Amino acid sequence: MTRDGGPADRWAVAVADDGSARYCPLTREGAAAAEPRTAPDVAGALRAAPPATRWVWRSTAEVAPPATGVHVARCHDVEAAEAVLLGHEGAFGEPRGLPAAFARLRGLPVPADRPAAAPGEGQPSLFEGAGLFGGAGRPGLPPGTDPLGALLEVYGGQLRRTAATRHPGRLTLLLAAESAGMLVAAEMDAAGLPWRADVHLALLDELLGPAPPGGLEPRRLTELAAEVSAAFGFRVRPDLPAQVLAAFRKAGFPVRSTRSWELRQLDHPAVAPLLEYKRLYRVHTAHGRAWLRSWVHEGRFRARYVPGGAASGRWTTNGGGALQIPRVVRRAVRADPGWRLVVADAAQLEPRVLAAVSGDPALAEVAGQDGDLYAALSRRLFAGDRERAKLAVLGAVYGQTSGEGLRHLAELRARYPLAVRYVDDAAEAGERGRLVRTHLGRTCPPADAGAGDAGSADAFPESGEAPAGRGAAARARGRFTRNFVVQGSAAEWALLMLAALRRSLAGTPAELVFFQHDEVIVHCPAEQADAVSEAVRAAGEAAGRLAFGPSPVRFPFTVAVVESYADAKG
Repeated sequence: MTRDGGPADRWAVAVADDGSARYCPLTREGAAAAEPRTAPDVAGALRAAPPATRWVWRSTAEVAPPATGVHVARCHDVEAAEAVLLGHEGAFGEPRGLPAAFARLRGLPVPADRPAAAPGEGQPSLFEGAGLFGGAGRPGLPPGTDPLGALLEVYGGQLRRTAATRHPGRLTLLLAAESAGMLVAAEMDAAGLPWRADVHLALLDELLGPAPPGGLEPRRLTELAAEVSAAFGFRVRPDLPAQVLAAFRKAGFPVRSTRSWELRQLDHPAVAPLLEYKRLYRVHTAHGRAWLRSWVHEGRFRARYVPGGAASGRWTTNGGGALQIPRVVRRAVRADPGWRLVVADAAQLEPRVLAAVSGDPALAEVAGQDGDLYAALSRRLFAGDRERAKLAVLGAVYGQTSGEGLRHLAELRARYPLAVRYVDDAAEAGERGRLVRTHLGRTCPPADAGAGDAGSADAFPESGEAPAGRGAAARARGRFTRNFVVQGSAAEWALLMLAALRRSLAGTPAELVFFQHDEVIVHCPAEQADAVSEAVRAAGEAAGRLAFGPSPVRFPFTVAVVESYADAKG
């Protein structure tokens, strides 16, 4: 309850070094609406507030809602919000931790953020509450500072900073989506992706042969290496690209790289065993027995998701290779007995997002269909050639503006001028050294911060001009910003989709267990699979409406209900 006796829908909690928690309801401005209370731990604080409360806290990873056993409907993650706001203000990469944000407000020296845990070190902060505000080797708040008071001061400042932007509604939605993503990530890390170690080991035996003694190379790789050497007539190590290139050149094939697509063009007996060696070597090094021992425990693979880990807002993982699980290894991803995996893949997400953010009515009409967007485009522009249509759209988004890609782009520009102009404007802004924003307001790094991965005049705010004469670096920057405004807006749609799906699954046995860019997996009882499939589809459409407003653009999913991830198409 607030001081005036009305209900509060927003509460704040701060956790002390000893694990106790201080919490209170909040006013709309982010100030304490009642005297703070104390609980012996964060779980006690979370249970004290109404179920629909949006919690304001320093970091979702540190509060660790899954470990408390309390379902948290919504939150505002101050440190995640700070990172987005700093980028929006042109301070990308500045320390985002609560101590740093508090110091900036007070005009104090800004401490560096705490280093993230290295892969393989475990993540005690996900399940332990110690050390949240300082401690040995960790920057903290100034001595004597009340953690809850500092949290509220920073949160109130974030509300004011957001309200002062050109599109506060959009940015508010982005901050809410980013915080929701933090909740989803924490819950997926706790749940884990169902993984059968026995199936994985049998798969490795089948592909590579039994485990060799003493860390030697697996038998099948040794056999393939011998075949490669025999084909050249002298010893060549397939795992050393320089040796492979030298061998091909000696045989009269001046190849430039050992990329698979280039090797397939060669008529040489070493190609087949070499390609097979490359495929199996990747399995051995990325998902072999050592990986299985490190990452799969008690039937679950926990990916350690990092929401917004890429500059565009896409998620990354802190080790384990969760976002690059080879198709052959997916056989080990199996539902528990009596359960199913609902595997959903958003269909042609980025071109649909481009249609929505650019406001191109002709492209939006095509993207308003549930079917194959590239096939629909090909019937309008490319005489039914789906591959040409796909290359044209991807060329526009990723900046393939030479050769055949240039001709395809010209055809696309003639039919869908607003869509192509949208990404052209982003590329132009990037080449000139300016910043660009996604639809909701995530801002790209400045040119000197590195591109990482990767609409309207408002989307490209002023931030300086590039030096006269645009060289390769400026063009590369333009390709990055061209992609950023689409890929980043797609990442925002994905966050809103995850939040909507999480709400739909709340209170049921179903659990979100995997997410990568445009694909999501839900683990659920078999009898719930149909309902989950519909919930996924509904979440995609709800996210589209929330992110982009009224629009004919649809965001359909291809959904498969399977026992093994390998059985899902895509």
